[in-house]
Amino acid sequence: MLQGSDGKPAGVRMTGVASFVPYRVTHATVYSYEETVSRSQQLLHLAPRAHPRQRCVEHDIGIDPLPARRLDRVDSFGNPVSVLEFDRAHRALAITSTMRIEVAPRPPLDLASSPPWQDVVDGFGYRAAQVLDASTLEASRYRFESPFVRIKSAFADYARDCFSPARPLLAAAQALMEKIHREFTFDPAATHIATPLLDVLANKRGVCQDYAHLMLACLRSLGLPARYVSGYLLTRPPAGRPRLVGADASHAWVSLHDPVHGWVDFDPTNKVRPGTEHITIAWGRDFGDVSPQRGVILGSGAHELEVKVTVVPWG
Repeated sequence: MLQGSDGKPAGVRMTGVASFVPYRVTHATVYSYEETVSRSQQLLHLAPRAHPRQRCVEHDIGIDPLPARRLDRVDSFGNPVSVLEFDRAHRALAITSTMRIEVAPRPPLDLASSPPWQDVVDGFGYRAAQVLDASTLEASRYRFESPFVRIKSAFADYARDCFSPARPLLAAAQALMEKIHREFTFDPAATHIATPLLDVLANKRGVCQDYAHLMLACLRSLGLPARYVSGYLLTRPPAGRPRLVGADASHAWVSLHDPVHGWVDFDPTNKVRPGTEHITIAWGRDFGDVSPQRGVILGSGAHELEVKVTVVPWG
């Protein structure tokens, strides 16, 4: 590991007691249309979300052609979004998000110190005249079915051996993450956005989006609150190979609500609990809530899409 003159790892900024690791991220998207587009509306989740372990130093979105109107706002999940409207004819649309971001390490966590998972489920049960606190009320919205995450007994059954009676919530979730990683094969050709989760479970193949959706379905089918997190992951080139510009990609993982420890992240694709190498962009019920870019267009016919993501340390 490279070190600076102060003996600390190069690229790590020391601020008080927290060590913030700095990154530069570029996410470039280019749509090339077969025919002219006369009008277009786009919704972007490309601005990084601020939270206690992450801070944005600088962010910019380059757009070509320039939109006729742009509205920057916050969505119903608290994520920053940009709404773009184009009213001039165009044959291509290029959107490039660039940011400098700093991520702090998560404190050590004793998985056994979380409450029994069944007690957590019981805590969300209805009781006459009960008033839920703000964190429990917020978590409740992530217990239910969503467009890409179904609640089915098959998902609960798959997770059951990890969630034995009285097992601590986080220990059970860790076991589920490890089971999914062990039994599933990462295969970009196996699925697409509309592939049903029951098919993913049956075939045991998919990408990070599928891994995250499956873990969410298992947790919610057991009655637990869990949300989908989108962002970026620092990837490392093979030994002796240079880091390739544009070779990275968007990533997805899961965040589970623990009434003692708050939201705790799990990455079933890589069998890790996210730390300083995971950069958060947005969270919601599933991919549909936080898609980096989606929209509607008038015209175009067929189109080609090119996406390049680069994540590099800086400083």
